[in-house]
Parts: sequence; C-alpha cells; structure tokens
Amino acid sequence: MDPRQHRAAPSSPPTHSSRSFLILVIFVFVFMVIVFLAMAPTCCNLMNTLSILHQVPEGHVGVYWKGGALLKTITEPGFHLKMPLITRYEPVLVTLQTDQVRDIPCGTKGGVMINFEKIEVVNRLRKEYVYETLLNYGVHYDNTWIYDKIHHEINQFCSSHTLQQVYIDVFNQIDEKMKDALQGDCTKYAPGIEILSVRVTKPTIPESIRRNYEQMEEERTKVLISIERQKVVEKESETQKIMAINEAEKNVTVSKILMEQKKLEKESSMKLQEMENQMFIAREKSLADAEFYRAMTEAEANKSKLSREFLHLKFTEAIANNTKIFFGDKVANMVLDQRLLLGKLLENMSQQDHGERGK
Repeated sequence: MDPRQHRAAPSSPPTHSSRSFLILVIFVFVFMVIVFLAMAPTCCNLMNTLSILHQVPEGHVGVYWKGGALLKTITEPGFHLKMPLITRYEPVLVTLQTDQVRDIPCGTKGGVMINFEKIEVVNRLRKEYVYETLLNYGVHYDNTWIYDKIHHEINQFCSSHTLQQVYIDVFNQIDEKMKDALQGDCTKYAPGIEILSVRVTKPTIPESIRRNYEQMEEERTKVLISIERQKVVEKESETQKIMAINEAEKNVTVSKILMEQKKLEKESSMKLQEMENQMFIAREKSLADAEFYRAMTEAEANKSKLSREFLHLKFTEAIANNTKIFFGDKVANMVLDQRLLLGKLLENMSQQDHGERGK
C-alpha cells in the first residue's frame, strides 16, 4: 500500500466537521434573523441603544438619554453618532401633527349618555421647549395634555349643558371651547405645546332621540321653506308696488313736462301776438302820424295861399267869370258888400295869425 494514501486518509474527518460547523453557524444566524424580525417592533429601543450611527428624520429633532437621564443635547435632522449601550436616542416630531381621540362617552346635564366618535386635535411642539416638555412629561406628553385632557374637557362640557345645547344650540362652539381649554392649560403648565385647532364630530345619541331630532329638523325645514316663500311673495308684491309707484311718478313727470311744454307754447304764442299787435299799433301810428303831417302840411299850404292879394285875385276872377246879368240899383251894393265881407275875413285871419305867434 502506498504510504501517501495512508497519510491522506486521516485528513477527511476534519473536512466533514468544518462543513457541519458552517451549517450550524448558518442555521443559528438564520434563526437569529427570524427571531429579530419577529421581535423587531419590541426591540426598537434596544436597536437605538446598540446603534452607533442614527438618522434624525426631517420635521423631527433628536433627543438623548444617558443612563436614563435626559440630556440637553438636541440634534437637527441628519446623520449623527452616539455611544452604543450607554446613550439612547428618540426622534421627536416638532411639526404639525394631528392626534385623534376616539369614542369619548359623556353624560349631558339631563342624564342622557352620548358618545363622540372622533375628535381631532391639531398641535405642535415648539423646538425650543422640547427639553423642558420631555423632562416634565416624557416622550408621550400628548397622552397627558391631549388624550386625557380632551376626555376631561368633553365630560365637563357635557355635564354643564343639555342634550339640546350639545347637539344643536352650541355645537358650533365646541371646537373653539375645546381649543381654548386645551391651550389654556398647556400655556400654564406645558408652554411648549401649541394647540392650533380642534375638530369635533357630531355626537352619537340614542336612536329614539335622534329620530325626534330628525323630525324636528324636518318640521323646522318646512317652516323655513314656508317663511322663505312668504318672503318671496312679499318681495314680489313690494317689487310690483315699487314698479307701480315708478310708473305713476313717470306719468306725473310726463304730464308735467307736457303741461310745461303747452305753457311754453302758449307763452310763445302770446308773445308773438303781442309783438304783432305792437307792430300793428306802430304801423297804424305811423300812418296816423303821416296823415296828420299831410293834413297839417296841406293846412299850412292852404293858409299860406289865403293871402289878401290871392283872395282879391280870386274875387276879381270870380266877378270876371260871372256871366250872369243883374239889373237894378242893388248891383253895386252887392259887390261892395262882398268886398267888405272879404276884407273882414282877411282881417280876422291876420289877427289869428298874430295871436298864435304871440303865444
């Protein structure tokens, strides 16, 4: 037998043992991974304690405990280092968060049990008060100042109001009242907690009472509809009345305008007639003045003609033109009498002329 074969034979058992050990290690490792995955939700604190590198998410700050004592160190979002096993780390949210409080039973002033299914509280922890708040109330500070406090305030509110007030009359005020109550206590005892808003859902009331309220609401809706219809009818009547008044006022205005127009036409006609009358009077006066002037001129002309010599000439011409033959002793006297009469006439005319000139 070859000596090398005898020397190689004893080396096979260690190879088999190494494979068995490797399989055992893999099995143990897989088992530990499975156990770790199964216990991961309960081991997060342990992981935070064992880890060296950790990440602070955006919107959070990192707080640390060393040996159970809260440190004043506050880290911003990002990667940071810590001592494993000695230092424990927790991320704390410092942006807006909404806490939902569900199923809050309470009794009204009249003894009726109602239930608020959900109340939402929007709040925020101020960054500068993180250390003080966690030192006094722990990481779960919201359990004390939001969850427990909202139960207390809701019960206080219900016990001081009737079902009618809680369900209908002052329901729109519950949000603001809860916000003021929570913020008042937080400002006094935990100033780092800021309550931004509270949203309260409609409470659940007994079915029989709910049906009564629904019937009441239905009747109230009918009454409101009838009231609104009455208002519409009244509004239409008022509109028709206003339209009638406007129409009457328009007719009165038109009548006034027409009367004013007729008045102006009459006045214009009267003024025109007056102008025509004045023109007629002026024309007649002008004609009369012209006639008077003509007569006066003719009279003056005639007067200038009646001189002594002219009358004597005319007398002589009249005697000369007389073709009649007179017989008797009175012919000379008749001629003489006529000459005497003519002389007296001329004398009287001369006296009148002198009298008028003296005046």
